Order: sequence, then C-alpha cells, then structure tokens
Amino acid sequence: MPLSFHPPSALRSDLRCRRSEIMRRFVTIALAVLATAHLAFSPQLATAADEPIVVTDITGRTVTLPRPAKRVLLAEGRQLIALSLLDPKPVDFMAAWLGDFRRNDSESYAQYRQKFPEIDHVPVLGIGSDGTFPVERAIEIKPDVAVLGVSFAPGGRANDVARQLEAAGIPVVFTDFFVAPFEHTVASVRVLGRVIGRDARANEFAEFYEQHMRRIAEHVAHSAGPRPRVLLETHAGATDCCYAPGAGNIGRFVAFAGGDSISASVAPGPTAQLSLEYVISANPDVYIGTGGAHLRASGGLVIGPGFDAATVRDRLAAVVARPGFAGLNAVRNGRVYGLFHNIIATPLNVVAAEALARWINPQTARDIDPDATIAELNARFLAVPLQGVYWIDQK
Repeated sequence: MPLSFHPPSALRSDLRCRRSEIMRRFVTIALAVLATAHLAFSPQLATAADEPIVVTDITGRTVTLPRPAKRVLLAEGRQLIALSLLDPKPVDFMAAWLGDFRRNDSESYAQYRQKFPEIDHVPVLGIGSDGTFPVERAIEIKPDVAVLGVSFAPGGRANDVARQLEAAGIPVVFTDFFVAPFEHTVASVRVLGRVIGRDARANEFAEFYEQHMRRIAEHVAHSAGPRPRVLLETHAGATDCCYAPGAGNIGRFVAFAGGDSISASVAPGPTAQLSLEYVISANPDVYIGTGGAHLRASGGLVIGPGFDAATVRDRLAAVVARPGFAGLNAVRNGRVYGLFHNIIATPLNVVAAEALARWINPQTARDIDPDATIAELNARFLAVPLQGVYWIDQK
C-alpha cells in the first residue's frame, strides 16, 4: 500500500505562499510578453488616404504601400474576422481569399453571407489546407496587398509564395492568429488596420483586448493551490482520442488562465496527438472540448452558430462517454466544458481566454463573463455579430 505524507500546517502555508508567488511571477511574465508584442509590432502613425503607408508586419519586415489598400487578398479565411472588427463593410476590401472559412465554419459563413450576399462573388483561390497556393491566379487578380499567415513566411512550408507575389509587384504582409496567437493577436490586428487605413479602429480594439486580458491576469494572480491539470481536446469526438494543442496556439492561453495543460509538456509546437493511455495516466482535473459544425457528421462536438444549448450539451455528454473517459477526475467531478473551435484562431480568442479562466479557476474568476464580452464585441466592433453558443458548461 503506498505511503502518504501530510505536511504540517506551517509547511502547507509556506507551500501555498510559494505557489501564489510562482503564479504572480508567471502572470507578470505573460503580461510582459503581451506588452513587448504591442511595442514591437505597433505600426507607424496614420497617414492621409492618398499618401504612402509603412507597416512593420508580424515577422519584423517593413513594407511600404503607395496608399491604404482597397483590394486585399486574404490567405486565411480567419482574417475576415479581423476585417470585420475594423470596418462595417469588410467584404468590400476582399479581392480574393482561400476557401477554408467557407468549408470549416459553414454556419458563420452563412451569417456573413446573409448580411453581405456579395461575399459569394469574392474569388476563392483554393481550400488552403493542402499546402498549395495558386500564385498565378493570385497575381492575375492584382490585389493591392496580400495578407499571408506565418506558414508562408521565410522558413515556413510555403515561403516561396511570398517571394513570387513580391516579384510580381504585389506587396506582402504577414499576420498570425494560429501559431502564436497569445503573442501576435493584437499585433496582427494592428498590421491589418494599418494596411487598410483603419489604425484608429485597430487601436480601439487593441485597448479593449488588452484590458480584458489584464483582468484575467489579475484574477489568476489571486488563485491559490496547485494549477489544475487540463485536457483541451480539439475537434472533440472526431477520433477515439485525442487531438490537442501543444505549448503554442491555445495551449498558451490555458497556461495564462492558470491551468497546467497535459499536452503542452509533450508537444512544444501548436498541436499534439495524445493516446488514450496517456490521457488516463495524466488524469486531468478539467476537460474542455472544442468543436463546431464541421463535426456534425462525425458525431463529435457541435457548438457555435446554428446550435442550441440542449443540442450542444447532448453532444458534449456523448464525447465524454467514450471508452476511458468516465474515470477521469474531470468527468467524475463534473468539470466538463465545450468551446467553439473556430473562435480560437481569430482576434476573438479573448472570449476563449475568459471561458478558460472561469473553468480553470471557478472561485477566483466567477465574475468574468464571456457572454458580456461577446455582447460588447457585437455592440462596438463586429460587422457581423456573434450569434450562437460559443462556450458552455455541462449541467
């Protein structure tokens, strides 16, 4: 029979103090990272509409445009959300885009289509998930600027795309809402705002975003006890087990919200693949599944626009009813939650950060309200409001 050790009360108090100090230091470092990103990537002051603009993109490259762009090529569908924060008619700026948003988030696309029917006529350059990019077609369209994700940057898997576009006289800037969104979300919105001449709007959103992130950090700093072990399963229920974030991507937000991601330690990059045996051995205290309309046919978690709370909870219950999950601490203790997957890799990931904070530290973050944040985003920023279930508790 294993021995157990219970430290005396004085030692327990000392351990709690040390844990609190470690948490405060982590939050300080995290906020410093955000502040550094803010300073490093803040674009130059706005210029007149007919004057050249200079922007420093997410990779540190300085790019000059003859004037604010009116025709923008989006290499990632998620960049549409950023445009929607910056202008009430985001589709007017779209010269072309890849089809990943239409395919992966059909319900959100339907909402944009309802308000902006002309979106159906924006040229689609491909799906974007197979690593290909039709450069010749993009050059024919002659956009004022191409906004690429960091996978197209020098050293990325498709870096030759940027070189070919620039050789054809098309300026290229890079944003990042996927690989390191914790560090790059605000900077990426500022880059896009600079490109289309919406600096003031980008600054307004940046202030909103950073204010909400500071509030999360303040709550986490007051949490006590060990950091809960968290399994965040992406595309939950698509397989027996388990896609997950690594230390990057949304995994960085898990740490910021006070959790100890069980997948971060085994995958330093943005994604991980976990075995059921590993998940059982790690025995997480909190389970968070992400999903969306793209999992409708597979029986996975459906959540987001187009789904009601009862349907989402039924699917969430089915996800954690898979073999091996019933014995996890998270499931036995009812700490099971659902999150709309496609909100993660957009500037709206602040909503995901707030939901994570509530779930990971329910005592200290109980007054953080993602629904109130969604309402404020709808009222102040978004051209197409968020309508649907984006986060949910299993009750």
